[in-house]
Amino acid sequence: MFVETITCPRCDTHYSKGKPLHTCSCGSPLLVQYDLNKVKQHLKKETLDIRKNNLWRYRELLPLKNEANIVSLGEGMTPLITLSSIGTELNIPRLFMKDEGAIPTGTFKARGAAVGVSMAKELGIQILAMPTNGTAGTAWSAYCAAAGIKAVIVMPMETPITDRKKFIISGAHIYLVNGLTSDTGQIASRAIMKYGWYDASTLKEPYRIEGKKTIAFEIVEQLGWIAPDVIIAPAGGGAGIIGVHKGLKEFMELGLIENKMPRLVAVQSSGCAPIVRAWDDRAEESQFWDNSKTIASDINVPKALGDFLVLDALHSTHGCALAVCDSEILLNQRLLSMRENIFACPEGAATLAAAAWLRKRDWISPDETVVLLNTGTGLKYSDMATADPPIPAPDEKVLSL
Repeated sequence: MFVETITCPRCDTHYSKGKPLHTCSCGSPLLVQYDLNKVKQHLKKETLDIRKNNLWRYRELLPLKNEANIVSLGEGMTPLITLSSIGTELNIPRLFMKDEGAIPTGTFKARGAAVGVSMAKELGIQILAMPTNGTAGTAWSAYCAAAGIKAVIVMPMETPITDRKKFIISGAHIYLVNGLTSDTGQIASRAIMKYGWYDASTLKEPYRIEGKKTIAFEIVEQLGWIAPDVIIAPAGGGAGIIGVHKGLKEFMELGLIENKMPRLVAVQSSGCAPIVRAWDDRAEESQFWDNSKTIASDINVPKALGDFLVLDALHSTHGCALAVCDSEILLNQRLLSMRENIFACPEGAATLAAAAWLRKRDWISPDETVVLLNTGTGLKYSDMATADPPIPAPDEKVLSL
């Protein structure tokens, strides 16, 4: 609504709003910038009190010009759950989980899809295409169906069958690839170039991040306008952490956060941890992770386009990156279900494993407020659930500060 410009965070090139945009000429993702002085005149705590509980309540900080183009399935304002039992055991009394499993399509990807598809509609897009490991495709195909936009989805053969069924039901055109996300990305890119489709790949359009950042807005609002000390989130393509960081900065500049910036933590699987390795090496970007494999399919991303933005978010907030093995993920998924009645996706369960490790090493202190981001429902992974999940061997752990 109050978009000022769209800029490249790497080379500072500015782009005009109101037309289809993808990456910068230098290859970097683009970020939407707002006239925050104008936003401040309209977006106030008291105004939010009377608005509907969905992500469009923050419309002054969203890019849509005409509200008639909003494509909504009721996304936003997911529960912030106190993990009383687990928090007591870990000696983190103020431990919370932002449960995105309750959002339409069962994944936080619905936030990016809601804003991304709404903008595609406003820009007159008729066909969009994207590669996916599963959940992003289910969200974008559902919102495309609601918008009357044709969706072309390219995915690995190993994509969970529940996701494939959702694509078909939504009317998306699906193509299976015998390979990883990186392979599907290359195939999708060639098709997009050949047919002129709108590229909705992760961070190849600037609006997915705008939907994801509303997670940060909601957390701050749900905690009474006090930001938590730590936010722990899974990192695959990186749009979630990039969005949360962007949202926190915007709320800080608007004076809507009354304390300091939270420390951000990126969690990956030890079977695919390019951002963790880059963090360890103090590198500005990651290197391709060969032979990646993990049960947490949404973070099985060997090389993220926006990895440098994720690393910048961690450095600038004095956060960190760490990896946990698949056995730990399964153990913590079961723990969340048994103790707190939350059936988290593997990516969400990984954040609890990270919190426990960080507390043991006093990186997190008992008096701090910590929020874990569960990025989706565990229902589509129900075939992984066992009565006795495996106990991780010591050499399986790849943990880092």
